[in-house]
Amino acid sequence: MTVTIFVPRDAAALALGADKVATAIAQEIELRGLDARIVRNGSRGMAWLEPLVEVRTSAGRMAYGPVRASDVASLFAAGFVNGGDHALCLGLTKEIPFLRQQTRLTFARCGVTDPLSLDDYRHYQGLKGLERALSMTAPEIVQEVTDSGLRGRGGAGFPTGIKWKTVADAPGPQKYIVCNADEGDSGTFADRMIMEGDPFVLIEGMIIAGLATGATKGYLYTRSEYPHAIQTMNEAIEIARGAGILGPSVLGSGHAFDMEVRAGAGAYVCGEETSLLNSLEGKRGIVRAKPPLPALQGFLGRPTVVNNVISLASVPVILDRGAAFYRDFGMGRSRGTIPIQIAGNVKYGGLFETAFGLTLGQIVEEIGGGTATGRAVKAVQVGGPLGAYFPRALFDTPFDYEAFAAKDGLIGHAGVVVFDEMADMLKQARFAMEFCAIESCGKCTPCRIGSTRGVETADKIAMGIEPEKNKALLADLCNTMKFGSLCALGGFTPYPVMSAMTHFPDDFAPTPLVEAAE
Repeated sequence: MTVTIFVPRDAAALALGADKVATAIAQEIELRGLDARIVRNGSRGMAWLEPLVEVRTSAGRMAYGPVRASDVASLFAAGFVNGGDHALCLGLTKEIPFLRQQTRLTFARCGVTDPLSLDDYRHYQGLKGLERALSMTAPEIVQEVTDSGLRGRGGAGFPTGIKWKTVADAPGPQKYIVCNADEGDSGTFADRMIMEGDPFVLIEGMIIAGLATGATKGYLYTRSEYPHAIQTMNEAIEIARGAGILGPSVLGSGHAFDMEVRAGAGAYVCGEETSLLNSLEGKRGIVRAKPPLPALQGFLGRPTVVNNVISLASVPVILDRGAAFYRDFGMGRSRGTIPIQIAGNVKYGGLFETAFGLTLGQIVEEIGGGTATGRAVKAVQVGGPLGAYFPRALFDTPFDYEAFAAKDGLIGHAGVVVFDEMADMLKQARFAMEFCAIESCGKCTPCRIGSTRGVETADKIAMGIEPEKNKALLADLCNTMKFGSLCALGGFTPYPVMSAMTHFPDDFAPTPLVEAAE
């Protein structure tokens, strides 16, 4: 029987030598005359084990990692094609603690299948949600998504069903589904992992959104820094089109839906939905004033759904398993699962999908294993470069939209970046202002000017120049930016700055200027 060996094609694995490992494995297969094939799968999300090589055995898939090309000959010598023991053997993949503790719904196939195999996708329950959606009316689909409690996974946490209903009810000869895949937050990679590891689930989610709202055209907007994701999505779209999943009659239903990929130039502000729409239209990526909302006047002035990758990729399982099944996970108003991306100075970095409700301390210390350096955790930034810094004193905070908001934080795209005790929080606050100044589209004064003044003020504090006065000024700048900016770039920059000042006051202590020697 042909042995199947899995070598990931995910960008993180490629950066760590996965292509070289695949080449070495192919050479060993030929040299030994073995009946074996290589499948380039997505990533399981355990970054510290990449490249993670798996082999299918009678007992299940056995994992080996991290594998280097120089390890391959010894793996074959140890009989790894039959699940043989080796220093890199991790046992059955599903039993690795980091994976075993997860609840994988959105990422159920990621790392399991050949991303571009429709047969694999169908075998692992793919298209079940779409098939059910095709048997429902548009209002029924919207109601199912509303009842599931799904909220936007891109940052704001807005209820997905309400956004869909607004577009469905809006008049217009043409409506659009736009997938926001402009994943620009530091320490985030969930969108990329889906696009590279399970592209058909995103396509399926976009089609269902189209059926629900009457949209017949979709655009996936991502950043040019994601070449592998762009290539994989383009190939998957062609395959889906060839199989009649996309096109003038979705699965022979008579309902039309087609889509295409558009790549942006990497401006952070284009992650904001109105800037994204301007860029998609070929205009400069600057923020639009709201109202009108994109749901009413979005792409080309037509009603448009703008959803994040993870929001859309979560829709197929909701339609397949039902709203009640999905809603049963989570806590409070945060329902379902969330792919938490653990990064920074952490021992076990990667993607961990789980129901809402774990505490921040559990995520960082139990799942992430604490810092990679072995020093104490000082701060954890949740929600990208505009997220608040949480100290250890707030580690009992549940991972929940409202719980984080109550502590002046935000979940955002669920990126968790860990810092040890060597971090200088004044420098981190300055970085937030500098980041905003660089990435600002320039349209509104609070963001454009406030961030520049913020950098200058942070520098004065660092130099010991009237520290109390300048700390008060920095807080005032943050207040102006928070309530006066047109979009979340300027509006959220105060979160990291104010949290650093509030929770780590010692890092903002005066450092007197050194007087010149006489």
